[in-house]
Amino acid sequence: MFHDSEIILQADNIVKQFPASGNRTLTACNDVDLKVYKGKTLGIVGESGCGKSTFVRMVIQLDEPTSGELKYHGKNIVDLSRKEKWMNRQNMQMVFQDPLASFNPKMKIIDILTEPLMNYKRLKKSEREAKAKELLEMVELPADFMFRYPHSMSGGQRQRISIARALSLDPEILVCDEATSALDVSVQKTVIELLVRLQKEKNISIIFICHDLALIESFAHQIAVMYLGHIVEVLPGGEVHRSAKHPYTLALLDSLFSIHMDQDEKIESITSEAPSPLDVPVGCPFQTRCEHCMEQCKKETPKLETVSDGHEVACVSRSSKKLVLILPEGTGWKLC
Repeated sequence: MFHDSEIILQADNIVKQFPASGNRTLTACNDVDLKVYKGKTLGIVGESGCGKSTFVRMVIQLDEPTSGELKYHGKNIVDLSRKEKWMNRQNMQMVFQDPLASFNPKMKIIDILTEPLMNYKRLKKSEREAKAKELLEMVELPADFMFRYPHSMSGGQRQRISIARALSLDPEILVCDEATSALDVSVQKTVIELLVRLQKEKNISIIFICHDLALIESFAHQIAVMYLGHIVEVLPGGEVHRSAKHPYTLALLDSLFSIHMDQDEKIESITSEAPSPLDVPVGCPFQTRCEHCMEQCKKETPKLETVSDGHEVACVSRSSKKLVLILPEGTGWKLC
């Protein structure tokens, strides 16, 4: 489905640990392997606390991994010097969940949009208004918005400003950390459509973090499902409903609500709570909530294995679907 020649960012065995009280260690990311392809969107989905945001913070070099490699065009960016990292940030920009918190409230929009370019000495003061107008038009906002302050704008408008600021440096990778979670559903749609259009126009790669599997499935080329710091499944974006195999992915699908559901169809939630990241069980991290758990699941941590083109699963059985036996009537057997 994807060619290795199109890989622009590759995470190999990324581990991120934080010290905790009582001489304990919290492992936020555990042996994460992911690939980002040129001009494609990688969606990362999972529950709160699974390590999604920690991973992308390492991608844009706000944090450093405890171990592992992050290769940008084959070069490990973890080993870059401080100045090299600062220069490399032009290639990877981030759109945060709350744009208002990421803006200086005392700065006008023109200053917010042009600050990155001024910092890297890529813009003259005399060119600021023209550039701000260009960036505002790019995200479908009026040019006179450049003289406003962030607090005078709606949430959707602020997020468009955040996208424009991130793209002002023409990065190759755009990281969106829950960029639509605080927006109304109708506004979410317009922001996603904007991102899809800009991706096609600029041929940028996008890493999109989201809780909503249905939303990310609608536009991502590839989806990685994360649970307790582990990547448990990676599959093509348009094949989630048809091809998902990991019990956790299937549980997420069962919990989705749709207005097209039958009246008798129920939304199934995952029973029990996820274990503490400080006390992840030995073996499969999902074993305590999986109804298909076997003894082998409690002894060894499954690795991602390829089951089809572009589809990898970290599960011993590779499928959680129950076996259905069709037997002649009168045998005394029941369907299981």
